[in-house]
Amino acid sequence: MKVVYTDNNATTQVAPEVLEVMLPYFHDLYGNPSSMHSFGGKVAQKLQEAREKVALLIGASPDEILFTSCGTESDNTAIRSAIASCPDKKHIITTRVEHPAVKNLYEYLGKNGYRVTFLPVDRQGRLNMEDLEESLSDNTAIVSIMWANNETGVIFPIEEIARMLNERGILFHTDAVQAVGKIPVDVQQVPVNMLALSGHKLHASKGVGALYIRKGTPFSPFLIGGHQERGRRGGTENIASIIGFGKACELAAKNIKQEQVQVKDLRDKLENEILRQVPNAMINGDRKHRLPNTTNISFEYVEGEAILLMMNEFGICASSGSACTSGSLEPSHVLRAMDVPFTAAHGSIRFSLSIYNTEEEIDFIIEKLSPIIKRLRELSQFWTESKTAQRPC
Repeated sequence: MKVVYTDNNATTQVAPEVLEVMLPYFHDLYGNPSSMHSFGGKVAQKLQEAREKVALLIGASPDEILFTSCGTESDNTAIRSAIASCPDKKHIITTRVEHPAVKNLYEYLGKNGYRVTFLPVDRQGRLNMEDLEESLSDNTAIVSIMWANNETGVIFPIEEIARMLNERGILFHTDAVQAVGKIPVDVQQVPVNMLALSGHKLHASKGVGALYIRKGTPFSPFLIGGHQERGRRGGTENIASIIGFGKACELAAKNIKQEQVQVKDLRDKLENEILRQVPNAMINGDRKHRLPNTTNISFEYVEGEAILLMMNEFGICASSGSACTSGSLEPSHVLRAMDVPFTAAHGSIRFSLSIYNTEEEIDFIIEKLSPIIKRLRELSQFWTESKTAQRPC
C-alpha cells in the first residue's frame, strides 16, 4: 500500500540530496572538528560551510548561528539565556498557542518565580497587538511569539512585534521552526534577537537544529562544557546531521517559490474540495495569513482520531488537532485558545503538505475522505441528535 504523507509539520522526508551529503560523515570522514590534525580540519571546514548555508537562508551572519540538537533545545536556550541575562526582571510574555517547547517552559517558569502573561488570540488564531503592548512593562525580560503556528499555519506579525520590542529594549525570541523554508525569513529586515530552527521540518534529519542569536544580544549558555560553538554550547557537534541541515537550507532557498505556488495550490484544492463535498466542515485559522502548506479542518460531530484511523487504512498520513491521548478527551490547546466550538474541536484534522506531494495524492485524499466522514457520522450519536434537532416540528 502506497503511503500518502501529509504530516510534514510533524516531520519531513529527508531529501535525497541531503542524505547523499551526510553519508560520508558516518564512516569515511569521522574526524572530530575540534582536533588539531588535518583529518579533523577537513570536517571543521565542512561544518563552517554548513553554518554559512543555514545563515544564508535567514539573512544572518555565520557567527550568529548556534547549532543545537532540535527546535526545543533552541527555544529553551533562547528563553533561559534571556532570563539569565536579565536576573532582576521577573515578567515574561508568550501566547496561548505556542508549541509545547515554549508553552511548557513558560508554565514551568511561572511556578518558579516568574509572572507569565499568556496572550490570547481571536477566533482566527490572530494576535491583538494592543494586548501585547499593554502587557509590556519595565520588568519584562523576554517575549516569545512563534513566527507561524504549527497546527493552523497562522502567521504572526513578527516584524511589527520585533520593532515594537526593539524600541522598548525588550528581548524578543521567535520559534520559526514551521516558517523557515516555507516563507521568506530575513533577520536583516526583522530585528528579532533570537530565532529557533529545526532540521527535520525542512527535509533534513532529526536531531539537529539551530538558534540564531543577533550580534549584541546578551547570551548565557544552556549547555556548559567544552569550547565548541564558540563556547556557547558544549559538546561535540552532530557533524553528519549539521552538514545535511546545511544542504537542506540550500535546497529550501531554491524551492521557496515552489512552496508558495505549487504547494499552496495543492493545499487550496484539497481544502476547497473537502468544504464542497463535506457538510459541517470548517477551516480553523486565518485563511489569508498562513503557511502555504497547512490546512486545519474541523468536521463537526466526529472524533479526529477516528478519522485518522480510517484514513490510515488507505495509507493516508495526517494529524489530529485533538490531543485525545492517554485517556484525555481535551482538544488541542491551540483550538481551545481560538474558541473553536466543542463539536468541531474534537474532529479537527491537520493536513501539512510538502514539495514532494502530487496532485494525484490530493485527489486520492479527496476521494476517500468524504465517505469516511459520512460513515463516522452515521455512527455518531451527536450527529444523529443534531440532525433530529434541525427537523421541523
